[in-house]
Amino acid sequence: MRVLVVDESRGRGRVLRAALEEAGYEVVVSRGAPLALLEHVARVQPDVIVIDTESPTRDVLEHLVVMGREQPRPIVMFSADAAQDTIREAVRAGVAAYVVDGLDPGRVKSIVEVACARFEAYQRLRDELAETQHKLSERKLVERAKGILMKTRGLDEEASYAALRKLAMDRGKRLAEVAQQVIDAAALLG
Repeated sequence: MRVLVVDESRGRGRVLRAALEEAGYEVVVSRGAPLALLEHVARVQPDVIVIDTESPTRDVLEHLVVMGREQPRPIVMFSADAAQDTIREAVRAGVAAYVVDGLDPGRVKSIVEVACARFEAYQRLRDELAETQHKLSERKLVERAKGILMKTRGLDEEASYAALRKLAMDRGKRLAEVAQQVIDAAALLG
């Protein structure tokens, strides 16, 4: 597993890198500000990102949000900042594990593994939510198209659904696509 370490603190960073390498990870180091994170992630293609910082700034957290949308990865953050608001903001930004002054080399591997597991669970939930929202929007299209057919052709609900289904099968299209076409045609015809 390839780990990108964003290192703001050289002293702790050395200990962190050694612990990750000892745990069997391939470690790629990015010294300097985490603000170039998106660029580093695109170039390195890590499986996990580990950030070592005194305290994550608002800019860093905003970059994590953007990265989470464009190139989601599990993120572990080791920080000296124990402020509750900072921790909450980091988690909202996509940090899967936020560890405060707890850089025990023996625990690094388990922290990374937990972060990966949490990230995968979150991604599954996100995917399920997106799929459910998509199905709901398709269902709304079908309901609108059925209503149009019921009103314009004098069909009952069952017959309008059957007409949509038949049209979809005849054209080799999905029901939602045909429903959208009916809605568009009704809008065009006024």
